[in-house]
Amino acid sequence: MQIILNIPDHVLPPQQDSQTLAQQLKLYSALLLFQSGKLSRGAACEFADVDIYTFLAACKQHRIATLDTDIDEIETEVMRFKQLRVA
Repeated sequence: MQIILNIPDHVLPPQQDSQTLAQQLKLYSALLLFQSGKLSRGAACEFADVDIYTFLAACKQHRIATLDTDIDEIETEVMRFKQLRVA
């Protein structure tokens, strides 16, 4: 699918080329869609056309959590592990 955006020239740095801007917009869109739960990690990487390492680095840079495990699940797993060690 192709989407065309009209972006005013005055809002962009003068030296930025359209290819670089397009890549950044794809990455930022993928980050937002991933953060909001609309895309999985893999789908976000595909959307942004980057590898998982680049995507995870961008998540870290923008302070986007990459694990979707909630604290209750972690606590349950820790308790289960402790029980296994005692037995």
